[in-house]
Amino acid sequence: MGKRHISLKDLAEELGVSISTVSRALKNHPDISAELTQKIQQLAHERNYVPNPLAMGLLRQQTKMIGVIVPDIVTHFYASIISGIEEIANQHGYFCIISSSGESFQKEVESVRNLLKARVEGLIVCLSQGTKEFSHFNRLIETEIPLVFFDRVPSGLNVPTVTVDGVSAVKSIVHHFYENGCRRIAYISGPEHLSITQNRNRGFREGVAECGLPFEEDLLVSCNMSPGNANAAAKKLLAQPKLPDAIFGINDTVAFAAMKEIKRQGLKIPEDIALVGFTDEFHSTVVDPPLTSVTHPTFEIGKVAAGLFFKLIEKGGSFSENIVLQTELVVRESSKKKR
Repeated sequence: MGKRHISLKDLAEELGVSISTVSRALKNHPDISAELTQKIQQLAHERNYVPNPLAMGLLRQQTKMIGVIVPDIVTHFYASIISGIEEIANQHGYFCIISSSGESFQKEVESVRNLLKARVEGLIVCLSQGTKEFSHFNRLIETEIPLVFFDRVPSGLNVPTVTVDGVSAVKSIVHHFYENGCRRIAYISGPEHLSITQNRNRGFREGVAECGLPFEEDLLVSCNMSPGNANAAAKKLLAQPKLPDAIFGINDTVAFAAMKEIKRQGLKIPEDIALVGFTDEFHSTVVDPPLTSVTHPTFEIGKVAAGLFFKLIEKGGSFSENIVLQTELVVRESSKKKR
């Protein structure tokens, strides 16, 4: 039979019985004689037969599979969220198929299509950086396929979401800088269409106002969150006649790029420029100086997103519920000015 998986049909043909007889014997059904049951189970053991959950699920119209789409599967941020999703999924007897969009809209569309072909029961998604329209998700909502978003979420869709309070998080960064003597606080932001960018930009403006500082347009620059583009944004800030005395990035990747450029120009962190990141990747603790960053409850985000998914399964329809979790500013050496 080669190396393909052994099926019920293979066992039935070898024994000259029906597929249903084999199926019932493997479940110790009383209608099948003890002798035949033993014979079928012995053959299944010898042939290393393993039940196919997908085939069984298709018969019940329930595959017990969840599709999860994330921008990447490399960073600890998404890996931890996936772990949270998987914990709740396992408790419900489900498992996850993970797909990375690679920050590409087209790849995200393909991921949705491929996961649905694999017969997942629904999707848990963090939008790619390139996603600006949601027609590929509207079709799922119209057909009541369970759909939950986390972190980067769409606007205007009647779906459950899990996010963090980005406004409060960035305000805490600005206040932290101010309390450490910083007065020219700069921010390297992300693409304008992303929900996380919009919330953090608002937090920046409100934080600056609360500290009694003027809002200066040239202290807010944007990038596409890639290291190269973030480096260019940092260069733009450092080329100003009057340097900023503090910079924070929309994520740690951006902050690391800024750190590299600050050092390249011979400036010291935090003496010349204090620095703060966002998402608190593991590398924050091993760079020099250790990076102050906003840590997310990533595992909890995953658990909550999965909880919303199963709420959709139980309701058998769609609803809108927006859960907002809190973050924590973890202060390290990169932002503590030595007075």
